[in-house]
Amino acid sequence: MKNENWDDLKLFLHVAREGGLTGASEKTGASPATIGRRLLALEHRMGRNFFVRRQTGYSLTKDGQALLTHVLAMNEAAQSIGAWNEGVNELPTVRISAGSWMSHFMAVNLAQLWTPDDPFRLCFKTAEIRLDLAHREAEIGIRNSFPESTSLAARPIGDVAYAPYCASHFNMVRDCNWVGIGADDAVAPSARWLLAQTDLWVTIWANTPRMLHDLLRSGAGRGVLPCFVGDTDPALVRAGEDIKPLYHRQWLVMHNDDRHRPEIRTLVERLAQLIEKQQPLFRGLRPRG
Repeated sequence: MKNENWDDLKLFLHVAREGGLTGASEKTGASPATIGRRLLALEHRMGRNFFVRRQTGYSLTKDGQALLTHVLAMNEAAQSIGAWNEGVNELPTVRISAGSWMSHFMAVNLAQLWTPDDPFRLCFKTAEIRLDLAHREAEIGIRNSFPESTSLAARPIGDVAYAPYCASHFNMVRDCNWVGIGADDAVAPSARWLLAQTDLWVTIWANTPRMLHDLLRSGAGRGVLPCFVGDTDPALVRAGEDIKPLYHRQWLVMHNDDRHRPEIRTLVERLAQLIEKQQPLFRGLRPRG
């Protein structure tokens, strides 16, 4: 026997429950004639008679009773799957706004922030510009300054240090050129700091932090990175002391009205614990060279 069409089996179930074609038609919207033809075709395919047909209605045969047991189990499983799928679609989504480096850090450490068993979903909103948390463009933001809006709450999560880096094969004695973010895209303080250093020779510009990172790894020159990025990359070494003017505190920011939502509170706690545990790295206390 081939796998039967579930739609035909559902028609069988409706007829068995309603005791006839008319009641099944009212439940399904299909005409009694259509239901009757499909039941006959089902019986023909399976080689069994499932109903005793009388003018007063339909009653199940022995084979019909046996099939009903199987179809009821299938229907229960289908309803369970439907409820599971609806539950997934109804799970709340927490949007996290962060720059490229913190987004990368969260991706690498995702298992400490979220599991498939959590009753919420994540949406990473990676951008160097700040999303408007006051107008709920995201639920959580990782920021380098305390928010000005009174509608926002903030939690400090430690400090971040910056330093110059270059590829391990870059000749720091012979070459003195730098790689930076171009003026049109210099949103981050580290990108603006390099632009302000008129005594440094910048020879290559990138428009994204990830491209800057790739250029540094290739040996294109020196560049400024957060220490938690540069010190964890085995292809890079420090090309100077940490840059004191760029040292800053980091904040988890959320809307005052949302911060007590269970999924947001859970994620804020996990983020805070993860970042606070890694403070020696963030503060530049683990240089590679």
